[in-house]
Amino acid sequence: MYQYDGEDVFVLDSHVHMWDASEENIVHEGGEQFIQCFYDYHTGFTPEEHQWDLSEYRKYGPDRLLRDLFRDGYVDVAIFQPTYLSEFYEEGFNTTEQNAELAEEHPERFILNGRFDPRDGEEGLEQLERDHERYDLQGVKLYTAEWKGDSKGWRLDSEEAFEYLEKCAELGIENIHPHKGPTIRPLNRDAFDVADVDDAATSFPELNFVVEHVGLPRLDDFCWIAAQEPNVYGGLAVAAPLALSRPRKFGEILGELLFWLGEDRVLFGSDYAIWEPDWLVEAVMEFELASDQEAEYGVEFDLDVKRKVMGENAARLYDIDIPRRASDLRGDEISERFDLADQYDRGPAAADD
Repeated sequence: MYQYDGEDVFVLDSHVHMWDASEENIVHEGGEQFIQCFYDYHTGFTPEEHQWDLSEYRKYGPDRLLRDLFRDGYVDVAIFQPTYLSEFYEEGFNTTEQNAELAEEHPERFILNGRFDPRDGEEGLEQLERDHERYDLQGVKLYTAEWKGDSKGWRLDSEEAFEYLEKCAELGIENIHPHKGPTIRPLNRDAFDVADVDDAATSFPELNFVVEHVGLPRLDDFCWIAAQEPNVYGGLAVAAPLALSRPRKFGEILGELLFWLGEDRVLFGSDYAIWEPDWLVEAVMEFELASDQEAEYGVEFDLDVKRKVMGENAARLYDIDIPRRASDLRGDEISERFDLADQYDRGPAAADD
């Protein structure tokens, strides 16, 4: 748990992965291009002292993930967001089944999200039902630029996608996380366009659309859509590192989000392991809008807003009672392993228990 000016802040990292881009798992040249592009983002925005070597970056495993998130990274709970890329990787890049092994071992620490791809047709709908029955899914991560055969992407507002969204609504899978951010080589830039969120959000008001990466580099398009769609949220993964490397730009992004969406619809995400939450949480929590940006946008990024962004907003979407969860974390295996129990015996997170 992060402590800011003597106050505890519950951190719910809404965007983490445990991937396998080892050379033996790559079956298509796109798999190598993909992990190399990820690594470029990593080295381009990570402070030098926190940079990994490429060999470990390819496949880091559960021990390092647990240490980086919970011992060193201030994270209290994390949401696994799968990215299959089965055309590129023999066993998938980062699948729900792989994530489930760790999530089931540490249920208080992880929320497990599934996925769907409407190009899978009826078989995919049946698989979504099975995954929900097995894992009690509350959310799905969608990768609209994923390759499948000759297809290099799909749209969230297509008739086929609407069948899947109807199934999500029927099953109670309320949180839809489409990746709508920068292109990762060799995927198609246009397949990540944010425009298809508009009709989907209008058509399914009972679902929450958490647009990962806030549409970057299409921030204006995203904000105009989210302003009129109250069930659209913004995930800060990819934007968050700019709090350290380009604070003026981060202030612009954050100011636009707080102006158009408000403080209740912005969610922190580290995008681990592209970046580690240890320095990233610190960078966002220590960030302050410039005085002229506060004046222009008419917003503040004070402690109350930071609490919402860093954990409270995601907790609300996933029905997590923060004081109760903090109490549960005091004695869990992760707290015992890393000697964290004292963090949950202090401060506002445990005060109402």
